Amino acid sequence: MTQRFESRTVLITGGTSGIGYSTALAFAREGANVVIAARSDQNGEKVAAELKQMGVGAMFIRTDVTSDKDVEHLVAKTVAEFGKLDIAFNNAGYGGMTVPCADFLESHWDQTIAVNLKGVWLCMKHQIRAMLASGGGVIVNNSSAAGLNGGPATGVAYCASKHGVVGLTKAAAAEYAAKGVRINCICPGVVGTPMANESFDGSAEQPEIVKRHPIGRIGRPDEIADAVLFLSSTESSFLIGAAIPVDGGLTLDN
Repeated sequence: MTQRFESRTVLITGGTSGIGYSTALAFAREGANVVIAARSDQNGEKVAAELKQMGVGAMFIRTDVTSDKDVEHLVAKTVAEFGKLDIAFNNAGYGGMTVPCADFLESHWDQTIAVNLKGVWLCMKHQIRAMLASGGGVIVNNSSAAGLNGGPATGVAYCASKHGVVGLTKAAAAEYAAKGVRINCICPGVVGTPMANESFDGSAEQPEIVKRHPIGRIGRPDEIADAVLFLSSTESSFLIGAAIPVDGGLTLDN
């Protein structure tokens, strides 16, 4: 059976848990070499070992996505190990505070914007350079349903950062589409991940959160992974600069 991503090299930030981890597993099942980036050495090495047991090339590189030096090293080491970078999923994120705008702390604003928006830009900056050098590639950014609408449950900095990811995706997609680098983003609804549970006081399965999704439940990480693989494949070859809701209908009324 042909694997869609056999011999492809995929880089995933925030790849040790939640959506990133599920996406790493999905790419490995499809034959890709997978590089995961995160800040936790212990979790990163554990996931890399798990991926290697699936019979693919895998590597963990400790990375702070808000550091240009770290991100440059991440991409350079990926290319040095596997020859090129074909696909990148910029998934690392930070939930931040959910207090009203006038009560928001500047330090939390700065941290949220640094991880969720600056981090995506830094990753794209170095990923695009590597992809142009090898003839092209695909980038998928992780925005959010909060990047398409707004509300008190999301927090102003998170909402602003994720709107920024949508704009960044569209602008960069227009700049590089003709040069062989295809860029899109996904906009998940609430998904059952450790970060979501932390953001919603321990559980994202609260009735008031579930009922906002017309499908009647929150999402699963593997469902988001499926969307990332679609956007990374030739099946989506005519999609450029799209911000695709993968949200159980959450944004339908907004």
